Amino acid sequence: MELLREYRSKELAERVVKVIHKLYDEISSTRRSIKIMSFCGTHEHTIVRYGIRSLMPEGIELIAGPGCPVCITPADVIEAAAKISLEGIRVYTYGDLYRVPGINLSLAQARAQGGDVIVVYSFMDAIRLAKENRRESVFVAVGFETTQPSVASRLVKGEVPPNLKLLIAYRLTPPILKYILSQGEVPLDGIIAPGHVSTIVGSNAWAFAANEYGKPTVVAGFEPLDILIAVLEILKQIRLGKPCLHNEYTRAVSPEGNRIALRYIYEAFEITEGLWRGIGFVPDSALRLKEPYTMYDAEREYGLEIGRKDYLRPGCRCGDVIVGKAKPTDCPLFMKLCTPTRPYGPCMVSSEGTCAIWAKYGGVAYLREFTL
Repeated sequence: MELLREYRSKELAERVVKVIHKLYDEISSTRRSIKIMSFCGTHEHTIVRYGIRSLMPEGIELIAGPGCPVCITPADVIEAAAKISLEGIRVYTYGDLYRVPGINLSLAQARAQGGDVIVVYSFMDAIRLAKENRRESVFVAVGFETTQPSVASRLVKGEVPPNLKLLIAYRLTPPILKYILSQGEVPLDGIIAPGHVSTIVGSNAWAFAANEYGKPTVVAGFEPLDILIAVLEILKQIRLGKPCLHNEYTRAVSPEGNRIALRYIYEAFEITEGLWRGIGFVPDSALRLKEPYTMYDAEREYGLEIGRKDYLRPGCRCGDVIVGKAKPTDCPLFMKLCTPTRPYGPCMVSSEGTCAIWAKYGGVAYLREFTL
């Protein structure tokens, strides 16, 4: 708790902000603006909740990235899960996916129509329930590297019952950052790499952003001071003209990551091309089951076709928001047709969705006390 207080200290934050402004003043004579993408949805949550944008010099823009896993889950994955739930197959899902709209239905709407949908906290809950009731069932496996080890380890250890299948929609995060940088549609000057994912993949997984694309890159934690220190480090690298990878989150992230978790992931899964909702197909960014675990593949078991068709509802700009091309307030539907109680687009549902964060805390930056 004492460490948490330090990372939310108003006094320390003010000192870092003063240095940020000083460094920016030194840099601003050679450039009009500096755009920094914070990859993770939890980073955006911290930035908006604590009004960090209001502390930045006018020329520094903090851009939210594609760090919400349920926001980019293909609509046809949700649609397929909803469909089989209405056919009597029990579907287990995480709570943050429950209300995300598919093509015609969300899982919440399917349940309201009589679909057999159960919200679980973890994959272990799904295993326990499947063993208890012996029902034909499917677990919707969505998420980034942080959630993948829990499924992979149980598969490898032989703990998944045969009546529980997996609808796999896992995505890998370094490839999507590489995709965004290679497209060059959003001119970025620095990257705040995700902390949670990096506990699994390691800080070294992001070295390409500095080495190949020349972008100062900082792996950061999720407290206000973590974000401010990351911005400060990026400015230092810009001033020196020497982009590199810096691990600010050393209290949780090692260079090589969690080798045990990674071993489980790549023993159970192989890498393939993946569809990111609102973005399109990204090379080497998805996982699929390896032999001998394909017996758990719900797509094969039920003849489903998932992750093949991109779909956003007409007028929804979630795809642009995800890659930093637009802010939630640029979307004409934001807080009108699309609200937290009636989400029209996928970015308005999860606590990591940029639109949901802006709706909850206000898109206009404001100063907030950092102390607990």
